[in-house]
Parts: sequence; structure tokens; C-alpha cells
Amino acid sequence: MYIFIAVAIIIVATALWWINDQHSLPPGPWDLPLLGFLPWLDPEHPYETLTSLAKKYGTIYTFNLGTVRTIVLSDHKIVKQAFMKDALSGRAPLYVTHGIMKGHGLICAEGELWKDQRKFTSYCLKNFGVSKFGSKRTELESMILKHVENLIKEIISKMNINGTVTFDPFEDLRHSVGTLVCQLVFGRSWEKDNELWKWLLFTQEEGTKLVGVSGPLNFLPFLRFLPKYKKSMDFLVVNQKKTHETYSRFIQEEEKVLNELIESGKSPEPTSFVQAYLLERQKDSKANVKDKFYSDVQLHHFLADLFGAGLDTTLTTVRWYVLYMATHPKIQDRIFEELSVLPKDRLPCLDDLPSLPYTEASIAETQRIRSVVPLGIPHGCMEDIELDGYVLPKGSMVVALQWAIHMDEKHWPNPDEFNPDRFINAEGRFFKPEAFIPFQTGKRMCVGDELARIILFLFCSSLIKTFAISAESEPDLTGECGITLNPKPHTLRFTLRP
Repeated sequence: MYIFIAVAIIIVATALWWINDQHSLPPGPWDLPLLGFLPWLDPEHPYETLTSLAKKYGTIYTFNLGTVRTIVLSDHKIVKQAFMKDALSGRAPLYVTHGIMKGHGLICAEGELWKDQRKFTSYCLKNFGVSKFGSKRTELESMILKHVENLIKEIISKMNINGTVTFDPFEDLRHSVGTLVCQLVFGRSWEKDNELWKWLLFTQEEGTKLVGVSGPLNFLPFLRFLPKYKKSMDFLVVNQKKTHETYSRFIQEEEKVLNELIESGKSPEPTSFVQAYLLERQKDSKANVKDKFYSDVQLHHFLADLFGAGLDTTLTTVRWYVLYMATHPKIQDRIFEELSVLPKDRLPCLDDLPSLPYTEASIAETQRIRSVVPLGIPHGCMEDIELDGYVLPKGSMVVALQWAIHMDEKHWPNPDEFNPDRFINAEGRFFKPEAFIPFQTGKRMCVGDELARIILFLFCSSLIKTFAISAESEPDLTGECGITLNPKPHTLRFTLRP
């Protein structure tokens, strides 16, 4: 008798707790035990599923993805309000990223480790020339333009006697952007046919696809025992180990160079993240955190994050830009007309940027219409917090749905139309609307946003100044989604301008 009464009390208390908990949470769809909403999530276009839910449940809603409580934000003001909170500076409890990264690196780091590594990254970028003026800025620009020039030469070398070539520019773009990022991170660049370089690119590209934010394995860890997912996990684990072994060789070589400089009495000026990291952890002031913040394990993950994120997001944006230029010849002609005021014997440079508002606007419109990270990089609640009248429980994953924000008709009329004029004000100058957040926002917004803008401008403007780009057939603009939204394979015609 007493047992039945006790059980009844527990059931009633649990029910009351559940009802109260639901009332404090944002609204959302019903989902299944264990699986949550996963069965209804479009695996190829998850951002479209989440956007349709936002139209039904509002700009903040909740559901479960497997065992992970998920809060989706689809309004830029709420995203900014949320991501300025310290309690939302954590990372989402995703099995693949947490299981493999274990909180190391920059992207998955939290707490004091993340604060230290982000501060260090920001310092390095400024020291490398990511600033508004100065000799370092000129050196950085020259380095980037060298890679741009090599890309242009490579495309020209493929052309026929009439100055045209039709091909998929992916391989050439990937090599050019990739060697640039590699030089910044590791202090080295590669020839296109180098086998180690091709392997590094392959593992990075495949790894990015496999750790997609919406992948079921992130939310249902037991799937790792199934053959399909076991194969994916084995690929990630094995190639992570091989990649880190390769990084170790790079680090040893750079350490040898630095030691030789120090022994000769010279004061080393770091030219890559590897060198800067090695010098930083030699400082006495870092001795007390060396094992945790500046260990070899942390360095390997840190370098992998910089290389992978820097290459994937920048390359994908350039690819989308080239594709949209090919499908919008009138806009491309207007950009070329604006670029035509520059001297014909040189490529665009950073000092030209203020006089090229439409060119800059076309790059921004590319970032809007095809958000490279349509689901954003999910955050994690480090404690219960209140947001917009709701309670977000500790341990929840918080998704800033960039796709919904950048395709919201309230802020972007006819959002499916490619229109750079959205970023031109009444005075004819470039401006950024508040709802434009390609690098996310808040305390964990992309630390390399300014570097990305520099690289995108120099690559995109130089390509349009040099080539007329066209499509022989209508390309598929839907894209393929992993962590990033990539264009599907396509061929374009490049014609050398007179």
C-alpha cells in the first residue's frame, strides 16, 4: 500500500515538474523519446527544416535532437542578446566534436582555455598585419596577392588560343586559398602536386563533411557501433592521429629555425601561428599554464582548427562568389565597370576598397544568400539562463540559425534574389545592415573575420578584373551541407578580359 502511494506521489511530482519545465521553455514541436526530432530533420538541408519551424513557432523555439536539448534562435537581435552572455560562451555537447576534440583547440575550447587562446589568436593576427594600416599590413597584402597571382596564372595556363577555358575551378581555388592559409598557420606553402599536401586537403575536406552539426551521431552516440557510423568515426580518429603526427614534424622544423635565430643573438619575429605559439610558451609568464594551455596536444588541435576553419569557410565563400558571378552577368559587368577605374597594370589592393562599394557589396550579398555556416557554430548553456522571457536549461545546445536570419523577408525583401544593392546606402557607400552576421556575433564571433574580409576582397575582385566568368548551363545553387554549405560540382567558362 505504502509503496503504491509513494510511486503515485513520485509520478505526480514528476508530471508537475515536467509541466512547469515545459512552461518555462520556449515553444516547439513534439518529438519522440530518445530520437527527439531527428526523424523529421532533413539530412541534406537541415537549415531549411529549422527555418520552417521558426515560421511556425517563432524566433526562439526548442526541441530535442536525440538526447540533446536544442534551442534555436532565428532573429539577429535575440542572437546578439544571447551571445553576449558569459553563460552562453560554452560549446554544445555534441558527441563527435567533444568526443574527438575533448575540449582542446580553439573552436571547442571553453572557459579560461578558450579566453587565453582567443586572446593569443587575436594578438597574432594583428602582428601578422590584420590591421587598418602599417608595414605589416602591406606585407600581409603582398603575401595574399602572390597567391592570387599564382591562381590567375594557373587559370590562364589552361586556356586555349582564344583565351577561354571551361572547367570546374574547385581544385585551383582550393590549392590557392589552401596554400595561403597553410602559410599563415604553418609557415609553409606547397606545390599543387605534392602528395602530402593533397592528403592534408583530402582529410580536412572529408573530416568537415563527417562532423556536420546535424549528423545523427552527434546526438545518438550508440550509433557508432553500426558499420556506417563506425567507419566514419574510424576515419576521423585515425586521420586525426596521422594529421597530428604531421603537425609534429612541422613544429619541430619551425622550432629548429627559431632556436638557430635565438642562438645567433637575433630576436625572432614570428611569421606563422606555429612560430608564435612556440615563442609564447617559452615565456616565463606562461610557465604555470604551459601543460594545459600550451601543451603539444593543445597546439595540435589549435593548428587543426585554424587551418580547417580558415580554409573551409574562405574557400567556400570564394566558390559561391564565382558561381553567382557566372549566373548574374549584369551584376558582374557592373562590378567590372567599377573595377575599370583602377590602373590596368595591377590587381586591386586594400587601398582601393573604399572606392569599390559595389564590389564589396557583391561579396557581402554572397555571404548573405549562401550562409557558409547555415546553422552557425552551436553554443552551449553553461548554466540556466533567462532569454526573451524563457529559461534555457544548463547543458542545452543553442543554435543561431544564420540561414533563417539571412533569408528573413522582413529584413531582406525577395531574399532568394541575388542583389548587392542591399548593401549600398543612399549616398552610394557600402554599409552592413544589423541583420547581416556572416561571422556570427557576440563573445565567440569568428576571431578571423577581418582577415577573411581581406582575403575575400583581394581574391574576388582580382578574379573579376581579370576574367569574364559565365555558365554554359544553369548550375545547381542549392549546395551540399556538412558543417559548411558548399556548391555542388559545376563547370564554368573563364575568358581572359582584353
